Formats: sequence, C-alpha cells, structure tokens
Amino acid sequence: MTWKEHGELFQRYKKNPILTVEDWPYQAHSVFNPAAAIVDGKTLLLVRVEDHRGFSHFTVARSNNGIDGWEIDSEPTLSPDPVNYPEEIYGIEDPRITYIDEIGKWAVAYTAFSDSGPLPALAFTEDFRKFERVGATLPPENKDAAVFPVRFNGMWAMLHRPVSGMQGAKANIWISFSPDMKYWGEHEVLLYAREGGWWDAHKIGLSPQPIRTPDGWLIMYHGVRQTTSKASYRLGLALLDLENPRKVLHRSEGWVFGPREMYERSGDVNDVVFPCGWVLVNDEIRIYYGSADTSVSMASAKVSDILEYIHECPEIQCPEEYCRSFEENMGLSNDPKKGDIKLK
Repeated sequence: MTWKEHGELFQRYKKNPILTVEDWPYQAHSVFNPAAAIVDGKTLLLVRVEDHRGFSHFTVARSNNGIDGWEIDSEPTLSPDPVNYPEEIYGIEDPRITYIDEIGKWAVAYTAFSDSGPLPALAFTEDFRKFERVGATLPPENKDAAVFPVRFNGMWAMLHRPVSGMQGAKANIWISFSPDMKYWGEHEVLLYAREGGWWDAHKIGLSPQPIRTPDGWLIMYHGVRQTTSKASYRLGLALLDLENPRKVLHRSEGWVFGPREMYERSGDVNDVVFPCGWVLVNDEIRIYYGSADTSVSMASAKVSDILEYIHECPEIQCPEEYCRSFEENMGLSNDPKKGDIKLK
C-alpha cells in the first residue's frame, strides 16, 4: 500500500513508542519532544524530560539504528541555569539542533520558560556534553525556533513563532536574520496561519529544523485545530527557496500526519504529535516526535515520496480569501514575485 492509498505520508514504527519514562535511568515524569541528529554514526536524540515539579530539562539518548538499544545519559545532559540565565527559571523545553559547518558546532535552539513567558534561546556544543549558552535571542511570548545551517548573503536565519496577546490575533511562523546569532532583526512573517475550518487555522509553528533538499529547504510545521472540546496537533510541510528562505515555493493543503493511535491521543496532553527533530537515513526521513506529551515515537517516509508530495502542493502561502483580506487591510500586494527579495 502506497502513502497515497494509506492517507498519511509518514508511516509509524510498528513498535511505538520507542522511549518512555520507564526507560529512564533516573526519576522523571515524562519524556517527549526530542531534537534529533546523526552524530558519529549514531542517532542522537536530545529529549525533553519533565521532572516531578513540572519543570523540563534535556537528556541525550543514543542508538546505533535509531530505533532501539538506546543508551541514555545517566543524569540530565543540559539543565536550566536560572542563576546565570534567569529566563530559564521555569525550565527549558522543545530543542531543535542544527549542525553549523562554518563553526564546527551544533546549534541548539530551545524554549526558555521565563517568568514573563516562553522565549527562544540558543546554545552551542561540539559533543553534547559541554554547552556554550548564547542566552535569550528574542523576547516572549515566542516558541518553536530553529536556525538554518548556512548564511544567506552573510546573514544567519532563524524561524520562530511569536504570539500576540491581542484577542483574535493569529500565531504565524516568522523569519529573522542575524550577523552573529545573538542580535536578531529583519523580522517578517514567513507562513500565515489560515482562516476558518482549516486544520492549520489560527495557530501554526515550526516542528523540526529546516532540512536542505535539492529542490529547496524542507520545513515541517504543526497546526492546531481547536474544536469546542479539544485541540489537535497535526503536521504539514512547506518548501522554501534555497537562496532566499523568505520565499515559500509550496505548502501543504492537508496534513501529512496526525494523532491516531492511543499513545498519541491519550496522555498529559491529548491528541498531540509533536516532532522537534528529523534525520535522513539512506532514502528516508525519520521524524522523532512527542506523543501526547508523554513518550517518544518515530515515523518515516521516503524522500522521493516527500518531494513528489510537496511539488504537488499549491504555490501559495495562504488561502486566497485570507491573502485578499490581508492585502486590503495592510495595503500590500499579494503578487508572489514581490516576495523574491534580495537579502541585505
């Protein structure tokens, strides 16, 4: 059965979940939302671990095959440091990791939970044992940050998701640029949450880090659909221009993966699939995701199927009626050619 017949692009590992709190070498409440990378030939997960106070930290788990036989650090790998970084007073959450070849280090973008709300923070590591914190990169309330592995016209780029306190305001994915990965500017919306009954209406956010393909930067994002009784987290894809990541080439209309199994539908937060990491293994992409904010699971899809799918998606960023409304309200053109900007 092909993915088109099955209805979901990514297929679950049959023995999910692959990591639970019962696997942990020390006391914890839940394990979920891992970043992922291939390091020294092994799959490395930087797992969010929530303790019995309700605060989160990160712990590394390594596997030769990325499925089982996990070797888990015997104690937290990276813990909050509120004395030196007060924005981490309520914990650190949801990491995304990107290898930066130019500096020979991994960039770990994560959410620091401050007493003013969540915000993006950044740290660097060469070995996932010692970490060099940059600290907060943007003010709250903001989440779901990840950096690109290369510069664009001399500038680093980061995706993130600010949230306004204004009633009825949407949560969109933004892109920002920096000369040094500390001071960020040139902020603008990259992907708009849609209107109405769409699966990704009103609130979207980046899932794993951007991944480079021959056809463009592939990003996966989550959309939150709120009904009268619950919210469900589902996943979609978008493709960005390789030279200008401000330019969206294609975007999912339907979701490609959503909560279906009991371990995804029942937990600390019901109806959630939330990947913070993916890796390329041979001819497939594996996503590692938090299932119901309780455990870690894995799903995969062939690269060829992903690229075939994304090229069949519309070359639009949002529904026509929303773009037209946005243009009228803001006095802006929705001509896609206007988005092809030369980065300064």
